[in-house]
Amino acid sequence: MSDAFAAAALRLDRVARTYKEGEGQLEVFRNVNAVLMPGELVALVGPSGAGKSSLLHMAGLLEAPTSGEIVVGGAAVSSLSDLERTRIRRDTIGFVYQAHYLLPEFSALENIVIPQLIAGKPRKAAEAEALRLLTLMGLQDRKTHRPSQLSGGEQQRVAIARAIAKRPDVLLCDEPTGALDYETGKVVLEVIARINQELGTTAVVITHNAAIA
Repeated sequence: MSDAFAAAALRLDRVARTYKEGEGQLEVFRNVNAVLMPGELVALVGPSGAGKSSLLHMAGLLEAPTSGEIVVGGAAVSSLSDLERTRIRRDTIGFVYQAHYLLPEFSALENIVIPQLIAGKPRKAAEAEALRLLTLMGLQDRKTHRPSQLSGGEQQRVAIARAIAKRPDVLLCDEPTGALDYETGKVVLEVIARINQELGTTAVVITHNAAIA
């Protein structure tokens, strides 16, 4: 194995996925190979229904490939126990979806603090990190606002801050601008690019819109 392969943040080796469809099989993709180095930013563009989300779910260890291997931080996933896969997913991978999934009864700050508390971080440190991330997102003045009081773009930026609060090595974004208008979507993508540059987080963004990739 080359040094570059060994140092990859995320690697897909001959990954394939099929699903049962009636009496037959639906092949979504096969022989997908990819090597993402630490700090790399990649956009995966394709029409809706092309299998982009399935590929991202496998990269994020939410779904197993039918064949092939996924390697995260040098660890071949197929050889790991369920507990080990859960630990890698929790500690090293962040997710951002088209829907923000923020807790409606909590403020922007609290939405970022709560996952850190669950992970065992002391409250004071979690609140300091949440405020730092909101400042990075340009939302420090919105920290006490609940999701319903935020615009769509602001909600998505809070969701991104929540995803990176645990300092993941890899950030996986599934249509993060899909529910936003073009200009707001550009702002969200600029935030992801800034995180990639300033924090060195490997980022994968999937979209059906080539114009914003």
